Amino acid sequence: MAEFNTIRATSAAGARSAQIDEGLRAHMNKVYGTMSVGMLMTALAAWAMAGLATTTDPSQAAAQLGNGTLLTGIGAAIYSGPLRWVLMLAPLAFIFFGWGALMSRGSAAAVQLGFFAFAAVMGVSMSSIFIVFTTYSIVQTFLVTAIAFAGLSLWGYTTKKNLSGMGTFLIMGVIGLVIAMIVNIFLQSPAMMFAISAIGILIFSGLTAFYTQEIKNTYVAHAMQGDQEWLDKAAYDGALSLYISFLNLFQFLLMFMGQQE
Repeated sequence: MAEFNTIRATSAAGARSAQIDEGLRAHMNKVYGTMSVGMLMTALAAWAMAGLATTTDPSQAAAQLGNGTLLTGIGAAIYSGPLRWVLMLAPLAFIFFGWGALMSRGSAAAVQLGFFAFAAVMGVSMSSIFIVFTTYSIVQTFLVTAIAFAGLSLWGYTTKKNLSGMGTFLIMGVIGLVIAMIVNIFLQSPAMMFAISAIGILIFSGLTAFYTQEIKNTYVAHAMQGDQEWLDKAAYDGALSLYISFLNLFQFLLMFMGQQE
């Protein structure tokens, strides 16, 4: 009888493990799918805003950039007016102050809406890349980023090495990187920008692997407890983490690979 109970317990544990594995695959697909939709929204918002911000008609121009691009009134406001600071700092404020509160108190639908709203605002914030860089170099850099991201994320998912210690170090590095970028807004140092870009690539490459492993481990821990409400929101939290890693990796690579108009 004891042997029968042992076999039954083992079978139940195996079935539970298989269920968690199947749920993990579905969870990761949702994470990557949500992230991809967010990236598409960002790209469309950036492209649309760049179109609204520029003009080829001198009579409609409100300002002109150094490369000769003519800006409409909207373009002058978001690229050279006080509004540019709002667009620049709003995503940071949302990440550091708004997202945690949304995750803890909001529903899964609210968290999803918050993620997509953030993705759209990010598109407006970074729309100037379509004015500064050629479309070819943007597409080329995006493809390189996608290949690198896929490899790094796959390694983070499959490695047996615990990346938690590396993640803590890298997140501290992000804080230092943000401070350096804010300082360089005023210094406008090309050498400092080069160093920031190189360090940024290394940091967000590591964070891509770290976040992937963390998403996997978080799902397994909560799935074993049957916390479905949290898991519904955790997919969007994971998508945001990977979205930010991808976007920053892309922008820093663009500093090296981008060809200016």
